[in-house]
Amino acid sequence: MTPHLLLGIDTGGTYTDAVLFSETKGVVAKAKALTTRHDLAEGVSGAVEAVLAKADVPVSAISLVSLSTTLATNALVEGQGGRAGLIMIGFAPDDLKRDGLQDALGSDPVLFLPGGHNVHGGETTLDMRALDEALPALGSQVSSFAVAGYFAVRNPDHEKRVRDRIREVSHLPVTCSHELSSKLGGPRRALTTLLNARLVSMIDRLIGSCEDFLKARGIDVPMMVVRGDGALISAAEARLRPIETILSGPAASLVGARYLTGFDSAVVSDIGGTTTDVAVLEKGRPRLDADGAVVGGFRTMVEAVAMRTYGLGGDSEVKINDRGLKARLDLGPRRFLPLSLAAALHGDAVLSVLQKQLRAPHAGRHDGRLAVRTGLPDHLASGLQPQEQALYDRIGMIPVALADLLVTTSQRATLDRLVARGLVHLCGLTPSDAMHVLGRQAQWNGEAARLGLEIAARTKDGSGQPIAASVAALAQMIVDRLTRQSSEAILQACLNEDGAGAIDPAVSLSVDRALKREPGIVRFSLGIDRPLVGLGASAPVYYPAIAEMLSAEPAIPAEADVANAVGAVVGQVRTTVTVFVTTEEGIFIVNGAGASERFVDQQEAFGVARRRAKTMALESARANGAEDPAATLREEIDAPEVEGSRKLIEARFIASASGRPRIAHG
Repeated sequence: MTPHLLLGIDTGGTYTDAVLFSETKGVVAKAKALTTRHDLAEGVSGAVEAVLAKADVPVSAISLVSLSTTLATNALVEGQGGRAGLIMIGFAPDDLKRDGLQDALGSDPVLFLPGGHNVHGGETTLDMRALDEALPALGSQVSSFAVAGYFAVRNPDHEKRVRDRIREVSHLPVTCSHELSSKLGGPRRALTTLLNARLVSMIDRLIGSCEDFLKARGIDVPMMVVRGDGALISAAEARLRPIETILSGPAASLVGARYLTGFDSAVVSDIGGTTTDVAVLEKGRPRLDADGAVVGGFRTMVEAVAMRTYGLGGDSEVKINDRGLKARLDLGPRRFLPLSLAAALHGDAVLSVLQKQLRAPHAGRHDGRLAVRTGLPDHLASGLQPQEQALYDRIGMIPVALADLLVTTSQRATLDRLVARGLVHLCGLTPSDAMHVLGRQAQWNGEAARLGLEIAARTKDGSGQPIAASVAALAQMIVDRLTRQSSEAILQACLNEDGAGAIDPAVSLSVDRALKREPGIVRFSLGIDRPLVGLGASAPVYYPAIAEMLSAEPAIPAEADVANAVGAVVGQVRTTVTVFVTTEEGIFIVNGAGASERFVDQQEAFGVARRRAKTMALESARANGAEDPAATLREEIDAPEVEGSRKLIEARFIASASGRPRIAHG
C-alpha cells in the first residue's frame, strides 16, 4: 500500500521547488524548475511532474499540498506590485506623513472620506459622495483597492460599507484594514492594507495557477499556504490576505532548518536569487517580531518571524563604481535576469547582442544589459503613463539591448518604473554569471556569462587601469564581494539580536579589520557562538567562505536547496483572535470577533469576551484547515488603581488555536 505523502511547493524568484514528504521517512524525493513569472503554473507543473517521476508514485498517494513563496517578499523589496487606490475614512491628509505611509503610497491615488469611529466603537457619520464621484475613473486606473477606517478595529462597519460599494461598481479586489490586524495605529494599518492590496493579484495568480494544475493532474486534496510566522493557512485565506505571506518563504526555511538540522540554536541564512534572509533560532523556535515585519523598508502590522531580509542574492545586480582611483563593486538590491539564464531562455538573441558590443571599439554605458517583458497579462499593465506605455510597447518577449532601447536620459527612469511594476526584467551581470565562469555553477549558458564578464572587465577605474586583470579575476572579485556583503548582513542581524544594532558592519573599521584578519598592534576578531545554517540552492558554493569569514561552524543540510518546501509541509495551522473590553460611563463594551455588545457588569463582559475569543479562534483554525485544533487563552488587563479602587482602561482577551492540517484520506 502506498503511504500518504505530503507535497511541498516553494515558488521563489528564480526556482520553484517541490518535495514529496512522508511523516515517517522524511524527504522521499525533490525537484526544481525555473519559476515562470508570465505563467506560474508552468514552473509549478515542471517541479511537481519532476518530483512525481523521481518518486515513481501515483498522484493518489498525495494527501496534502502546502505552498510557501518569496514572491510577496521579493515584490516589496524590489518595490513591485500592482497599482492600488487607498480610501481613508475619518483620517486627514496629514496622517499620510506618519509611519512611512506617504512613501509607500508614491503616485498611487488616495481618497479621504468623512466617517470613522472612536475608541469605543461610536461612529461619525460616513459620507460616500466623494467615493461615488471618483469610482468610475479610479476603477480604470488601479488593479485593487485598500480601505482603512479610523478605529476600524473597534467597529469595521464603515470599512465594510465602502468595500461593498467599491466591489459593486468596480468589481476589483478590496482589502479592509480590520481584516489584517486588530492593533491600533491607523496609518500603519493603512500602510499594511495598501501593501496587501498591491499583492492581491500576484498571490491570487500563484494560488490559482497551483490549484488549476493540481486539479488538471487529479490531485484533489486540501491546499495550505505558509504564513509569515511559519504557521499554515488555507489557500482561500491567503488569497484574501496575501500580506500575511510576506516572509512566507523565509518562515518556511526556518521551520525546514529546524527539521533538517535538529538544532535548537543556530543562525539561519537563506540565500535565494533575489534576497538573503537571516534569522536566529533560539530554543528550537524562531522569535516573532512583536512590532511587525519589516520588508522593503516598511514596518507592517503583520506578525512574522524576526527575519532580516536583504536585497542580496545570486541574481543580484552587479554595480561597478569606477569613479575612484580603485573601482568598487556592490551587489543588489535589484534582481537581474542573469545573462547566463537569459541566454539559456533566448539563445542567440542575447549572445549576438553581447558579441556585437564586445567587438565595438569603445564601451557603451549600457553594454551588457538588456530588457525583456516578464509576460504578465495585459490587464496588469493598466494605468501606465503615455511615456511608460510607449517604452513598454517597444519591449517584447525577446530581450532587447538597453543601448538600442534607451534614446534619451529620461527614458532610464521610465524603464525603472516598468521594472518596479513587475512588467519588465532587466538582464545583466550577476554573481550567478561569475559562478558559471569559475566553474562552480553550470545549469545555464556559460558563454553568455563569459561575454558579460569580458564586457564588464573593459571598464577602467579612476587611474585609467582595467578594473580586473582577467575575466576570471573579475568573477572572483564578484564572488568575494558577495561573501563580504553576506557576512555583513548576517553580522548585522546577529548584532540586532544582541541589542548592538548601532554597530554598522558595513562602515565599522573594527569590523572591517576583523573580517579581513588584518594584522596590527591591536588585534580584532569576531565570531558567532552557534552554527551558521546555510540554505538555498547555491548555499554549498557560497556559505563555506561566509562561515569562514565569520569564524562560524558551517552547517549546510543535504536538503538545503529545498528547505522552504520541507518547511511548508511540516508546519501547523495556528490562528489568533483578540477581543477587547473597554468602559465608558460605567458601561462595559465588548468589541472584536463579532458585533459590539454592551454590559453593565464587568465580569459578564469579561466572560462574553473570553468565550467569543476562544470560539472564534477555534472556528478560524478549522476554517484554515486544522484537523482537531486546541485553544489557549491569555488575558491582558490594564486597570490602574485610582483612589483605592481599580479602574478598567482596556482588557484584551487573546485566544490562540492550533493543530495539524486536515489531510485527504483516500
